Amino acid sequence: MRLPAKQAVVDGQESARRFASRPLTWRFMRKRLRFGGLLELSEGDFVSEDRAGYDATHIELLGEAEAVRLRPGMWLGSVGERGLHQAVFGVVEWAVNEVLGGRGERLAVTLHGGGSVRVAVSGASGVPCADDGTGLEELLTSHHPGARRCDRRRVGVGVFGNGPFLTNALSSRLTAEVRRGGTGWVRTFERGVAVGERAPVTGTDGGGDATVIDFRPDGDIFETVVCSYDALAERFRELAFLYGGLDLTLTDARRPDAPRSNRFHFPAGAADFVAFLAGTATAPAPFHFVHDDPRMNGSVEVALKWRHAPGGDHIRTFVNGWATTDGGAHLTGFHEGLRTAVAALADEHRFTPAVTAVVSVKLDHPDLTGATRRTLSGPAVHTCVADAVAEHLRSWDGPGQDQGRGQRDA
Repeated sequence: MRLPAKQAVVDGQESARRFASRPLTWRFMRKRLRFGGLLELSEGDFVSEDRAGYDATHIELLGEAEAVRLRPGMWLGSVGERGLHQAVFGVVEWAVNEVLGGRGERLAVTLHGGGSVRVAVSGASGVPCADDGTGLEELLTSHHPGARRCDRRRVGVGVFGNGPFLTNALSSRLTAEVRRGGTGWVRTFERGVAVGERAPVTGTDGGGDATVIDFRPDGDIFETVVCSYDALAERFRELAFLYGGLDLTLTDARRPDAPRSNRFHFPAGAADFVAFLAGTATAPAPFHFVHDDPRMNGSVEVALKWRHAPGGDHIRTFVNGWATTDGGAHLTGFHEGLRTAVAALADEHRFTPAVTAVVSVKLDHPDLTGATRRTLSGPAVHTCVADAVAEHLRSWDGPGQDQGRGQRDA
C-alpha cells in the first residue's frame, strides 16, 4: 500500500501503542522514503525481533572520543589535508576567542616536525584545570552537540566548531599547559583520553601567563599529518583582517635550515583587507565604515575601492569571521545600498561602478543555511546592510575623490 508520509507516521505511532502490550517487539526495516514524496511500505518491511535475533547485547556504547575516532570524516568532512587543517582550526578557534575576549594578548601557532602543532595564547589569564571536569579538561574531553555557540563577539574559524575536543580525540598525543601567577600545570592525553594525573610545571617564573596546547595529529586517522603553511597563513591573515584587534603569528619550524614566520596584525581591519585584495596600498584609501544596528542584533563593516580595470566586482562576504562564499542577505543588501547611492550620484559623476569590497557582519544570532553554512539568511540583515551602505556612501564625493572619508560608528 502507499501512504502519505505524515499519515504513515501517525499509523506507525498507533501500531506501536497496539503492540506495546504484546511480548513480541517489532523492528522497521527496508523502508524507502523519497524526500517530499511518499513513504512506501510492504508486508516484508516489518520483521519480528525473534526472527532478527537482535537484542541489547548488539548495542555498543562508545566513549565520546572513541565515537569521533570511529567516523572521523563525519566530524571533519575529510581525513585528508583539508580535514587536518580543520583539526588545527579547532584549537585556533578557541585561542582566537580567548584573545578577542580579553583573556589573552597574542596568539602564536608553530608547526614542528612530525606533524606536531603548538598553539600558545600569551598573556592569558589561564583556564582552570580541575579534576571535576571543569575548565580546560572539560574543553578537551567533552563534546557539546548542536550548533556552535554564536554571537557577535565570537569567531568561527573552522567549519564545524567542535573546538579542541575534536582535535584531542584525533591526536595521538596532546599536552595542555597552563601558566598563571608564577605557577603552572600540564595535562597529557592520548587519543582523547587523559593519561596519568596532571603534573606541576616548574620554572615558570619570568615566563608570563600563558595557555599552551601542543598536539600531534594521529597518523592512523589522517592521510597526511603535514600541514600546508600557505593554507593556514591564508586563513589566519583573513582573520586578522576581519578582527583588527587580533595579533597572530604563524611560524614554520619544520626545517631548521629554512624557517619562516609571518605576523598578522591589521589595525585598520577591512580597509586593510580591501587594499590587500586590490593589490595596492596607495591613495585613495578604501571607503570604510562600521555601523551597529539593533534591528539585526549586530553590526556591519564595509570597505570598498572602485575598480577601473575590467573584470567586474570582487566582493568578499563574512559572518562572524566565517566566509560566506555563497553570499546571502548581507551581499544582496550591499548591492541594493550600492545601487541606491550610485543612482543618487549619477547626475554628478559618470562612471561604471565596479568595486573591490569586503562586507563583514557580526551577529548575535546568524542564520546560516546549507550543509556547509555558506549562505546567510535574514530579511533584517538585508535591510540593515542596504540602509547602512546607502547612508554612508552619501558622504562620498565620487570615484577618484577622497575615498578615505569613511567613518566608524560606535
